[in-house]
Amino acid sequence: MNSSNNDSCSNSTSTNNSIGGRDLGLYFLDQARLCSAAAPSAMDEAEAEEAPTELNTINSSGGFLVVSTDKLSVKYTSVNLHGHDVGAVQANRPAPFKRLLYYFEMYVKDAGVKGQVSIGFTSESFKMRRQPGWEANSCGYHGDDGLLYRGGAKGEPFGPTYATGDVVGGGINYASQEFFFTKNGAVVGTVYKDMKGPLFPTVAVHSQNEEVHVNFGQKPFDFDLKTFEAQERLKQQATIEKISLPPNVSYEIVRSYLLHYGYEDTLNSLYMAGKSTVPPVSMNQENGFDEQDLLYALSQRKTLRQLIRNGEIDAAFSRLHEWYPQIVQDDKSATCFLLHCQKFIELVRVGKLEEAVKYGRIELSKYFSLARFEELVQDCVALLAYERPMESFAGYLLEDSQREVVADMVNAMILSTNPNVKDLQGCLHSYLERLLRQLTACCLERRSLNGDQGEGFHLHRALNSTMKANS
Repeated sequence: MNSSNNDSCSNSTSTNNSIGGRDLGLYFLDQARLCSAAAPSAMDEAEAEEAPTELNTINSSGGFLVVSTDKLSVKYTSVNLHGHDVGAVQANRPAPFKRLLYYFEMYVKDAGVKGQVSIGFTSESFKMRRQPGWEANSCGYHGDDGLLYRGGAKGEPFGPTYATGDVVGGGINYASQEFFFTKNGAVVGTVYKDMKGPLFPTVAVHSQNEEVHVNFGQKPFDFDLKTFEAQERLKQQATIEKISLPPNVSYEIVRSYLLHYGYEDTLNSLYMAGKSTVPPVSMNQENGFDEQDLLYALSQRKTLRQLIRNGEIDAAFSRLHEWYPQIVQDDKSATCFLLHCQKFIELVRVGKLEEAVKYGRIELSKYFSLARFEELVQDCVALLAYERPMESFAGYLLEDSQREVVADMVNAMILSTNPNVKDLQGCLHSYLERLLRQLTACCLERRSLNGDQGEGFHLHRALNSTMKANS
């Protein structure tokens, strides 16, 4: 930032740091509160879902079969006479759907007289005296003929027959919206899943002495599900990589990120690394990329970020009063509040508890009566009550991520003082982050079109898997 910009900021007595009348700093107050919530990654969506664990002995064609006491084996005890005396049984729960794949297996202990065993998926209203696939909203792979049945009496060529000693599996690929079936550890085939609503893993027996054992994951599968899942993710990645992008656009996006957050040293390293290998790319005209706006106050923003990251809040306050007094002139603003909180937190971090108490009485007490600040004030003060505050419920305040929230807030507030800024939302997020937010929105929309089936989109997991694939 040149001296003329610095002078214009210092001489200004006020600035409109708000979005729609809302204090820009309140966005970061919300971010600070989010840190107190349990991290979503602590329990993945897929892990939180209840999966099938056994067969449902209540809803089954009990007159034709016997289910073992462990509810994992089925034996046909009658003599089949027609198509309505099938021994079908569903799992006790529908297949979980907030994941990439679901899968279960069936071991054919005895194919009986006719080998009319089958595996598939059925709806809750399925007629249990019928084979899966013979009725609407059901799909089944049958052992006696190797045909696939999808809601009708006529099957379609699909795979090999199976009999005594074979292990057959059925699964759902939520990403491709397909059923897939396996035999003895190998994929037999896939078919489009044109069924909606909850689907129950289902097995059926239909001739004398037929017996099957079901594996819902209580023991290792014959089929290598992890490898299959990894292959499916690679397919998705390959599809993404086919998308054409302007040459070296990623270089400019990363560069704009570093400029936005004031990472001047890293920016210089990036420049030196790409000086001889990356041809210049201009994003200005097509994407509204304004180089001057991102260069605004770069040196000052870098200095303040380093101070806050080092816990030197007094020095940061001093520089703000010197360079951008309008940002800290309202002591009741979210910006001042978060800076005072961080000063208090830093004192607790280094064990200066008496000084923290004194600082809290002087600087934090003024926020007790302000409802929007009450929750965070209470968490800050609570740090004093614990011998090991890092292990307390308020320990999140001592994480480095909390310093980053405050540093990002100061960075955004400085960007908002630029007289040329047209959209204050642009002060909150870099171009890279806006792209990632759009990516997240698109993934969520795609999932909603599939009835919210499939794994939720987790940006950190997606980025980590990409890095592993490229390593």
